[in-house]
Amino acid sequence: MIMQNSSKNVDEYIDKFPDWQANNLKLFRKLVHKVYPEMSEEIKWGVPAFLHNNKIIFAMSSFKAHTKYNFIQNGALLDDKDKLFNNGLESKKSRAIDLKQNEKISEPKLELLIKQSISQLTMESN
Repeated sequence: MIMQNSSKNVDEYIDKFPDWQANNLKLFRKLVHKVYPEMSEEIKWGVPAFLHNNKIIFAMSSFKAHTKYNFIQNGALLDDKDKLFNNGLESKKSRAIDLKQNEKISEPKLELLIKQSISQLTMESN
């Protein structure tokens, strides 16, 4: 469930970046909500975060030269057979995907990784 005010804040965060960065952020947001429509979103630590049971599951952010998709809770436990993760590889828990300008990511592969993460987490909470 997306809270309207929180969504407005996330929209404002995304809108302040150049098109290539905004498009990367919109893609991740779209896929998270496609896979798990009940996921809430709000600004945490100054960036958009996606929460399940009040736990931050994903975050996304933009920097001067790249955008980042963070898999906070279980990135290290996921089967990343397509090698999408390219940052935080030494972490025991999280992983990240950094995208520079003109770099593309496979939407279906990213969606599968998001599904895998959410599936693990929702199974753990049951």
